[in-house]
Amino acid sequence: MTNPLLADWDTPFGLPPFDRISDDDFAPAVDAALAEARANIAAITENPAPPTFANTIEALEQAEETLGRVLGAFYGMAGADSNPAREALQREFAPLLAAYGSEISENKALFARIDAIWADRDALALTDEQQRVLLLTRRGFVRSGAQLDGAEAEALRAVKSRLSVLGTQFTQNLLADERAWVMPLGDDDLAGLPDFVITTAGAAGAEKDAGGPVVTLSRSLIVPFLQFSDRRDLRQKAYEAWAARGANGGATDNRALAAETLKLREERARLLGYDTFADFKLETEMAGTPAAVRDLLMQVWEPAKAAATADAKVLERMLHADGFDGPLEPWDWRYYSEKRRKELHDLDEAELKPYLQLDRMIDAAFACANRLFGLEFAEISGPTYHPDLRMWEVTRGGAHVAVFMGDYFARGSKRSGAWCTAMRTQKRLGSDTRPLVLNVCNFAKPQDGKPALLSYDDARTLFHEFGHALHQMLSDVTYESISGTSVARDFVELPSQLFEHWLEVPDVLAEFATHADTGQPMPQDLLDRMLAATTYDMGFQTVEYVASALVDLEFHNGTAPADPMQKQAEILESIGMPHAIRMRHATPQFAHVFSGDGYSSGYYSYMWSEVMDADAFAAFDEAGDPFDADIAKRLEETVLSSGGSVDAADLYTAFRGRLPGVDALLKGRGLDRAA
Repeated sequence: MTNPLLADWDTPFGLPPFDRISDDDFAPAVDAALAEARANIAAITENPAPPTFANTIEALEQAEETLGRVLGAFYGMAGADSNPAREALQREFAPLLAAYGSEISENKALFARIDAIWADRDALALTDEQQRVLLLTRRGFVRSGAQLDGAEAEALRAVKSRLSVLGTQFTQNLLADERAWVMPLGDDDLAGLPDFVITTAGAAGAEKDAGGPVVTLSRSLIVPFLQFSDRRDLRQKAYEAWAARGANGGATDNRALAAETLKLREERARLLGYDTFADFKLETEMAGTPAAVRDLLMQVWEPAKAAATADAKVLERMLHADGFDGPLEPWDWRYYSEKRRKELHDLDEAELKPYLQLDRMIDAAFACANRLFGLEFAEISGPTYHPDLRMWEVTRGGAHVAVFMGDYFARGSKRSGAWCTAMRTQKRLGSDTRPLVLNVCNFAKPQDGKPALLSYDDARTLFHEFGHALHQMLSDVTYESISGTSVARDFVELPSQLFEHWLEVPDVLAEFATHADTGQPMPQDLLDRMLAATTYDMGFQTVEYVASALVDLEFHNGTAPADPMQKQAEILESIGMPHAIRMRHATPQFAHVFSGDGYSSGYYSYMWSEVMDADAFAAFDEAGDPFDADIAKRLEETVLSSGGSVDAADLYTAFRGRLPGVDALLKGRGLDRAA
């Protein structure tokens, strides 16, 4: 029988035929796709005609179409709905694909053709987009070791292969630890928990066949447990389990993997002629240098630490008033901060959540995209990899734009966090290809028949990931290599963080924040209190993030530490990390940095992008309309549709007329008033 992954996908909109795919199909499909890609590369290098942009660069752009299609389906499924077979395939594919990547980047005949086109670029009648693709293609080959020979080339090949294995293992270890830990809750353990947390714990217990409610290490469950549980002993137990992910000893411990990863990254950078991995990684980002990154982070760190320190004193007094001696601990912060939020803003999350229904927040995101960009969304049916997956056709003016998919609920087979991926990206070369875009979240799944309720942070996450999806869906370029989110890492978070601002638009909440039982809109008083509290506890949130970003930077900006945990402790001590706050992602669970190279030396990029997103939304404020049509059109034309076809700084300048400073970020976080 024909492998369904390799046959024509006669499905609606070319969706992967999930209903016909078995896990046994992936390995032979990858083998066949790799063979096809190698044959296509050979055809380029063996072409007797002189190298041209069409017969070399464009041919290279199309050489891996089948491989991209197969891997898009596989990794979309493996991240969101893993199982032992898919985890084994990830471990099998990692070195296989790394070896193939090295084989291409070390192909001297291929690089010679690219280099020849580069040398003649000024004499060629290339479009601006083609010039950009040529520059990025050549630069990618050079940074992958195309100019290395002999022992150095072999050493780099071995380093990249081992790094791919380590990244896969790190991710799977973390998932295993998250999946394995549960804390059963008896009747006496429910003190302080509102109904929505008890319901969520009950649903988690049912999934685990635990015979009653449980706490798991899913963020959508453990965070509200830490916010509301009156049982300090259970908060400590749960928090320490959460903090210990990847550091429990045994087969799933990530500490040695992190140390080896950092050492190999240092070796990779040195082989390519850079002093440090941070120098190598940041060369292609907007920030440019480790010094520029550290300067930004420290501008934010000091006011954030001042705010957090002042807050900690208040929370510690509340702890002592409850009869507990000693310092405020990390498992206390969210509990007393929630109580203080209620006192300061008369805001109770249990009161708020019924107004933040998942379906209504999805509708809100769609409505904002419609008002800004004219997009329309119609839910469709089709093959899915899991029953929770939902799909919509996206159109504009009646024309098909994309398929958007949402996989919103936490489950044991899904890695933690939230992300956006494209199973197929937009391009025009060869054929007009429209994207298949997937948002994955980990919201608490409700009991059957009950609506899913979100926290305000959950709702922001939904808008954030949908901002990434818009970047993919509105992409309008010729070449896949620069499509959608294929931009500098510290620019890629701009569209996602910018879209979060529309959740705070009062008109949007007035229309879509409706009560799950009564259908009534959120009362104006509650809406005002919620918006007034959006910067509440921002010292804590900023400190835990910036600490993680600084540790990531320092890990890669010098000699790789033999003991990353000791180095982490030294970095945190040097910046005066408050006792009751931990890093948002400690080293053994820092998947952004250690599951692959994506955010290594680049976790700062969320804040770099936030400097821009605060300033970008100010353009709408200045116009007096969050849906100003002219500004929305300029945003699409400059930022959202351009992908990587233009340098990121030039794109932002085209939108705003200049690059921003850090002041808008501090004001947006309420830290401009910090002492």
